[in-house]
Amino acid sequence: MTTALDLSPVSGPSAWRGDQLAGSTEWIYRLGDAELAELEAVGRRFLADDPDLRTVTADDYPLPACAGLTEECARQMDSGRGFILVRGLRTEEYGDALAGAVFFIMGLHLGTPMKQNEVGDVLDHVIATSNKTLDDPTALPSRVRDRLPFHSDSSDVVALMCLRAAKDGGSSSLVSGTTIYNEVLRRRPDLAPLLFEPWHWDWYRQDHDAPAKTYASPICSYVDGIFSTYAGMSMIFSAQDYPEIPRLTEDQITLLHLFDEISQQPGLALDMDFQPGDVQWLLNYAALHSRTGYVDFPEPERRRHLLRLWLKRDVGRPLVPGFGKNVVKARGEEREEAVKEGGRFRIADAVVPNFDWGN
Repeated sequence: MTTALDLSPVSGPSAWRGDQLAGSTEWIYRLGDAELAELEAVGRRFLADDPDLRTVTADDYPLPACAGLTEECARQMDSGRGFILVRGLRTEEYGDALAGAVFFIMGLHLGTPMKQNEVGDVLDHVIATSNKTLDDPTALPSRVRDRLPFHSDSSDVVALMCLRAAKDGGSSSLVSGTTIYNEVLRRRPDLAPLLFEPWHWDWYRQDHDAPAKTYASPICSYVDGIFSTYAGMSMIFSAQDYPEIPRLTEDQITLLHLFDEISQQPGLALDMDFQPGDVQWLLNYAALHSRTGYVDFPEPERRRHLLRLWLKRDVGRPLVPGFGKNVVKARGEEREEAVKEGGRFRIADAVVPNFDWGN
């Protein structure tokens, strides 16, 4: 394994710009009739079987007609742009339980579900459960309506299924980590090496039940010619709230502000307006994600509502030791599946948000 720094621009399909992709549909995979029919049929069998979400496997629910879909999603995440949007599911006709079943099955064929909180949930929700804003230190980013800063999630893959869109706003925004790095290198080559050093991240702000306040990870990894990014500058800054964490240096602060400034540079990000049934698959090491602020419909049942999966995708991607939120375990990697009571491990329960979470 070669981890020596090579401070030169990184090329390849992951080094994209949003303004170059916005006018095309090459990043959208539209389901064919046979694929749609298979996903719906297998989803209904999943509902009838009602398996435990902690133990069910892809082999239990094969998808032969969707082999091309699975291969293309895998290819784009592993060696392509780092993301793909799958369109064509008729979720408004299904009901949330069937939609969630289809989503979960697709995920099983692309990786191993990971628990997303300390009650062990492997299917979680992005939905506003209160009127808090991110200025409130008790607010959870997935449960407010604010615009989110660009960040990486705590997994190899993060996937989102849109059940219901917002009344206004709420676009999903992606930006290439490779492109950001190249621009940092162009502007401030003297600061770029700091990206490969460990940083302290706020764990509590991401999960109030987390067993520790912080964890540590570099922002960039470059191993055997494979470049990866793990970012979330707001989580690095909020970790400074804890007196036991070393203070950021002036150069580190300058670099974090520069990274965030570049991520918001016009033309860099790709914004996509989710339609009900859209499924976005994203490799966290290739692209950062965000969303625009949004306005909900007044009726609670019409709130913007996304289902979220975190997947461990073990395809041998080389990473420096301790990269990313490595403290999070994949399903099955620890025997105490639920540290606290309250986890939802049947699909009909799992698709119903816990409205107490994040309040």
